[in-house]
Amino acid sequence: MKTIQIKNIKNEIIYEHTAEGNTIKLTIEKAVDKKINLCGADLYEVNLYRADLREADLCGANLCGANLREANLREANLREADLREADLHRANLYRANLCGANLCGANLHEADLYKADLREADLREADLREANLCGANLHEADLCGTNLCEADLYKADLHGADLCRADLRGANLYTLYKEKI
Repeated sequence: MKTIQIKNIKNEIIYEHTAEGNTIKLTIEKAVDKKINLCGADLYEVNLYRADLREADLCGANLCGANLREANLREANLREADLREADLHRANLYRANLCGANLCGANLHEADLYKADLREADLREADLREANLCGANLHEADLCGTNLCEADLYKADLHGADLCRADLRGANLYTLYKEKI
């Protein structure tokens, strides 16, 4: 039997799980299953490849450098989470709350951010190639130097967003142009 603890950034235990062949991924999935509040969890560089984190409450969590490739974060609360340099390639972030999240340098290539709330998020130098941002709220987001090549921004709210040096080649900006006509 192996016990794994999830601690917050103050080194306090939030949740622990004991099982045969236990892993950090299994422990976090069990916590999410039980609707445990993981706000402020310290998950620095954790491997959560293909983890099922639907509706997880990870607000203010440290997920810096985490492997969240193909993870299911549908409707997760990641408000003000630190996701710098995190790998979210092909992650499902449908309707996720990423308000004020730090996603500097994150890999969101082919991620599904349909109707995600990214207000005031820091996406500087992030890779959003081929990402689905349809209906996403990017109000006041920092997209400086972000790669948005081939991204789908249909009906995305970019009011007040900083797009300096952003690469928008091939991106679907149809509604942005339509609104100005």
